[in-house]
Amino acid sequence: MTEMVLERKEGQSWLRRFGDRWGARDLVVIGVFAATAKLSTVLIAMVGGGMNPVSLLLKNVVFTTLLVIMLYKVRQPGTLTLFVIVSALVNFLLLGGNVTLIPPMLAAALVSEVVMKFVKSLGWKGAVFWGVGCFDFLSKGLSLAVSYLMMRESPALMAVVLPIVLIGYAGSLLGLYTGCRSMKELRHAGIVRF
Repeated sequence: MTEMVLERKEGQSWLRRFGDRWGARDLVVIGVFAATAKLSTVLIAMVGGGMNPVSLLLKNVVFTTLLVIMLYKVRQPGTLTLFVIVSALVNFLLLGGNVTLIPPMLAAALVSEVVMKFVKSLGWKGAVFWGVGCFDFLSKGLSLAVSYLMMRESPALMAVVLPIVLIGYAGSLLGLYTGCRSMKELRHAGIVRF
């Protein structure tokens, strides 16, 4: 009986520590931004008529911009990883996304969290931009590696995949710029504080 009580208290303490890390407001912001990012990218792909270069570029610009804004809004360590988990679950459960892309995204998020912490410890400004840039680079690179593993018997198909990934990465770089501009405007409006 006492073991069950101790297990329940340990579970509550873990939950309390999780709750201390992110408040209810932070969790709602992460969920809203994950849903908004996924919905906006799907709408851009649908309005653009499929995955053409323009819609691919715009999709990545919007995703990266929203990611930068969310990380400035919720400043807790682990926010990027939680965002990736929620986005991956939404993508897999609701949109039928590919399961093999979840581990590369999680690995990229964890490495990006370390990069952001390292940049903050050095006292440099723009840790969020370093983290998001690292996340975009690693997630696309690792996804490309997974694609290569899946298509290793016909490597000529990588000639089709590589330009798509490069166009997406160019959109992510543009998204860093638009995220910076958006943050300046949101700061002047008093919505986000640096």
